[in-house]
Amino acid sequence: MQSEIARYIVNGAVATIVHYSILTINIEVIEISSAGLANFIAAIFGVIVSFIGSRYYVYQNHTGTIGSQASKFFLLYAMIALLHGLVLYVWTDVYGLNYRFGFLVATAFQVSLSYAGNKILVFKA
Repeated sequence: MQSEIARYIVNGAVATIVHYSILTINIEVIEISSAGLANFIAAIFGVIVSFIGSRYYVYQNHTGTIGSQASKFFLLYAMIALLHGLVLYVWTDVYGLNYRFGFLVATAFQVSLSYAGNKILVFKA
C-alpha cells in the first residue's frame, strides 16, 4: 500500500508538471485570456499522462481491460477537470486572484478525489 501511494505521488507530480507547464504556456505564450479555458486545455494533457502512469505504474495489480479502465478514468477525470476549471475560473476570472495560487487550491481537490476514485472505481484489484 505504501509503495502504491508513493507511486501515486510520483505519477501525480509528473502529470501536474505537464498540466501546469501547458497552463503557463497557454496563458503567457499563447495568451489565452481566460484562465479557466487555458486550464481546461492543459488538463487534457495532464489527464492523459495520469492515465498512462496510473495504469502501468501506480495500480500494478489492477484487473480489467484498458478500454473499460480508460472510459471510467476519463469520465472521472472529466468531472474532476470541470471542478478544477471551475475553481480556477472563480479564483482568477471572477475574483481576480493569481492563477498560480488558484491552481494549487484546485489541485488539492483534484488529488484527493482522483486517488479515491481511481482506487475504488477504475483500477480495482
